Amino acid sequence: MNNTHGLSDEFIGQVAKLLQMAMLTGTNIGDNLRIVRVTVGEDNKIVLTPEYREYFEASINQMLEEAEAIKQTMQETPAEA
Repeated sequence: MNNTHGLSDEFIGQVAKLLQMAMLTGTNIGDNLRIVRVTVGEDNKIVLTPEYREYFEASINQMLEEAEAIKQTMQETPAEA
């Protein structure tokens, strides 16, 4: 029985995204990696679960909404000298 699995391009790309997110947000990449959920795909490679993909997409959308709200607040708040 073969218990060896490769990493899919999708998974490798996700690790890169998580590293970028950690650098942008100042969070620990380990914390981000602990949340990742994977399964073995048809080609015997590690792939992201559909549930994790959905979770990550929702997280990104929430961060973008929060960034937009901060931007709006900064534009509406007069600068102090």
